[in-house]
Amino acid sequence: MSGNSDSAGLQVDLLCLGIACYDLIFSVDRHIGPDEKMKASELTACGGGIAANAAMTGARLGYSVAFAGYLGRDMYGDKHLDELNAAGVNTELVARGEWPTSLSAIFVKPDGARALVNYGLGREMPGDLELTLEYCQPRAVLVDGHYVASAETLVALARAAGVPTVLDGDTLHQGSKTLMEMVEFLVVSEHFAREFSGQEDVEEALTQLSHCAPSAIITLGERGLCWRNRADSRFGASFGSYPAFAIAAEDTTGAGDAFHGAFAAGLSRGMEWGELLRFASAVGALCCTRKGARLGIPTGAEVAAFLARN
Repeated sequence: MSGNSDSAGLQVDLLCLGIACYDLIFSVDRHIGPDEKMKASELTACGGGIAANAAMTGARLGYSVAFAGYLGRDMYGDKHLDELNAAGVNTELVARGEWPTSLSAIFVKPDGARALVNYGLGREMPGDLELTLEYCQPRAVLVDGHYVASAETLVALARAAGVPTVLDGDTLHQGSKTLMEMVEFLVVSEHFAREFSGQEDVEEALTQLSHCAPSAIITLGERGLCWRNRADSRFGASFGSYPAFAIAAEDTTGAGDAFHGAFAAGLSRGMEWGELLRFASAVGALCCTRKGARLGIPTGAEVAAFLARN
């Protein structure tokens, strides 16, 4: 992906570009009502954000990973950067500035269901970051629909070089609408699929999504996932579903991010389709077994042991 013959560039298995935030996770008996005060039984604080969680997942699994995104020069930004560095994520492409770090308050019920309030999403990436993306040489790329100008540049370079590109479609907005027709792998939530297609039927929604990208996946939580690969997919034409692993969920926060990160990481090593879905599904399931998007991300050894038992 590099046009600079004098530089080897940033060579990693996976480059994740997108949002980073800091999560404050409150354990509650139920979701709060209007004009109501409530006590939380537990508080967990850790880094979060779609692409940042995907990067942490890849690193925890043993892949070489870089993260490109924004963190403010504040307490939460410092804490998050420390987490990324401690996990072995390359942070050369993290921009710092005076805007505050994005912050999320997440309320988790005993069954793992959650409600989330975020401050700070939607800012654009500082322009100077776009200049550095040309010299990256990842074996797979993940974007989450944020920092669209930078993501468009990165995805175009990756597609031209034959590098797998993944859009983590969590919510439907202008950024994700722009990128969903540029990437090779469109992996979206059930809510995203229904909002985009206007269809309640998941198979109908999947058919519409498959017009946008060679490979489309809808994640369905405890119901697993469904997919459709077109004839121009690198895996050939196919469609089907994959069941979720049975687990006792503590917190579903970050499970989708972990699935996407594992999926993109697996692509970087050339996993076959069935192996890829099984691997990513196991990572997403294990992420639900602990509170906090980061704290539940498994290691490669934990995934291998889980798959050996299931």
